[in-house]
Parts: sequence; structure tokens; C-alpha cells
Amino acid sequence: MKKHCNIPVFVPHLGCPHACVFCDQRAISGHGDLSLEKAREEIGRILSSLSPDTEREIAFFGGSFTCIERERMLALCRLGREYIQSGAVSALRCSTRPDGIDGETLSVLKEYGFSTVELGVQSVSDPVLAACRRGHTFADTERACRLVRAAGLSLVGQMMIGLPAADPASELATARFLSSAGASAVRVYPTVVFSGTALAADTASGRYQPLSTEEAIERTAAVLDVFDRAGVPVIRVGLCEGEGLRAAAAGPNDPALGERAMSRLFLRRAREALDPLAPAGRDLAIEVPRGALSRMIGRHRENLFALKRIYNAKNVKVIENPFLKEYNIQVKII
Repeated sequence: MKKHCNIPVFVPHLGCPHACVFCDQRAISGHGDLSLEKAREEIGRILSSLSPDTEREIAFFGGSFTCIERERMLALCRLGREYIQSGAVSALRCSTRPDGIDGETLSVLKEYGFSTVELGVQSVSDPVLAACRRGHTFADTERACRLVRAAGLSLVGQMMIGLPAADPASELATARFLSSAGASAVRVYPTVVFSGTALAADTASGRYQPLSTEEAIERTAAVLDVFDRAGVPVIRVGLCEGEGLRAAAAGPNDPALGERAMSRLFLRRAREALDPLAPAGRDLAIEVPRGALSRMIGRHRENLFALKRIYNAKNVKVIENPFLKEYNIQVKII
């Protein structure tokens, strides 16, 4: 399988018609404004670093691409199409808001070579959307997902964990909706609080309580479970340090949070398999997919310690099984 690379062109806050309580896009992306010259320079820099056999797409990320001033959007579309026509990239993709999607806009995207729309769904709960000042409802989200799929474009959903007014049930509902709406992949972002945002003010006043790292790990693992069972790939969990985490004022800003949530899901799967067997006091062997040893073992071997404590096991052995995939495991009592 060819390696895939998205070449990001950040269009921060240029098209967002609303200021969501959690958003400081300039801090997250590290960019202020955008010129065609700057975009061309950044694309060229990344292209020069890629091996010839890498599949490449230009990705207009960081803001609501389809909501920016139309001539600026078209200029960026034309720039992207130049790289498609030269053979340097295979397609374009963009991120946007549910209320930034309509039939005419999707026709434009298809004309210029877009293959994927990443939709900032965040939540399917109208009370959560209102608390976040998103400026749209779940009905807009349903319509946008339907239009993207009907246009023949791939849909990538983005959702958040720990938003104001959200709870585990609303997050699971969001994951189930994206799984049923035809998403080809998803990104999951636990909410972190950035200085200068409305959410930072709400945190300081006590109106909002950020998730602890442990809460974020547990709630993220729960939605990863939904996506895994539905066969929807999760292509990103959490922000990375390059996306402004060092500037985060509060919340679960651990750059390893994604890995820790995936590790927690392996622990959940192990417990599901072991509980019916009642293996108290016995040695355990757990088979995991190739490459998943460290996730099953956990950071500082925390999953192994947890299994030993829960089942009073003397030893827990983790073995790779090349026939297993994703989060599927097999357990044996020795």
C-alpha cells in the first residue's frame, strides 16, 4: 500500500462565520493570514521532501474553507488544480462546517479536483452545539453529510470530547451518527482550553470544567470502540505539539493522549474477553495484532498491572498474532 501524505495549507479563521467558544484557530495552526505565494512556498517545501512513490493530496485545513470569501477560495482551488494537472498531487481536500455545505459549493469543489470533505461535526447534540456557539444545528449536520456523500465525495468526520454541556452519552451518539452517515474516516479531538477563548474565560469563572487527562482517555476510548466496531478508521486522536498544545491553558493537553486512549481500548477489550472466563489466580496470555504490543502493555506497563490486580494473575504475557487486526484480541488462561 502506498504511503499517503496530506500537504496542509492552513486557512485559519478566514471563513468562520462564528467564534466557537473553544476555538483560537490562529494559535492552533500557528498561522495568521494566507497568501497564494505563501501557500505555494509551503506546498513546494513539503513536496520536495516526499519520496516519489508517496500518494499526495493538498489539504486546505485550519478553518472553514467553503465559507471564505469566494474569490479567495477559487484562487486557492485554482492553485490546487495546478498541482493536480502537473501530476504533483492526486487530489485536494478541505475542512469546513456543516452550514458551509450546499449543492453549488460541492459542484465547485468537484470541478477543481477535490476528493474529500472533512466536516467539523463536533457533536450531534443541539444543546452542546448551542453551548459552544456553533451557529448551526444537528439538522444542518445531517443535511451536509448527506450532500457530501450524494456528490460522490469522501466524508471525513471530526468530533470533540468534553465540550461544554457534553457527556459520554452525547459523545457516543456522535460517534454512532458518523459511523452510520457514511464517514470514510474520522478524527477525534478531546477539548483543550486555549488562552484568549471564551472557553478560557468560562474555565476561569468556573462555568466550564475541563476534562482531566484520565477522563479524556476513558471517554475517547469509548468512542474509539464505536468506530472500531463499525469499521470506521480513526486517522487522528488529539492535537499534537505542533498544533499549539504547548500554548494550551487547561484541559487534557497530553501529546500522547491518543496513544493512551488506544491503549485503554485494548484494556477494555481484554476485560471483555476475560470477565466471562473468571480466570482468578491464573496466568494469562493475550494475543494482539502485529504492532500493537506497546498499546496492549500500556504506558509504564499500566495495562499489565491492571490485569494482574483485577484477576489476581501472577503473569500476563502479550504476544503478537499476525492474523488479528485493529483492536481484535484473543486471550488464553494458562
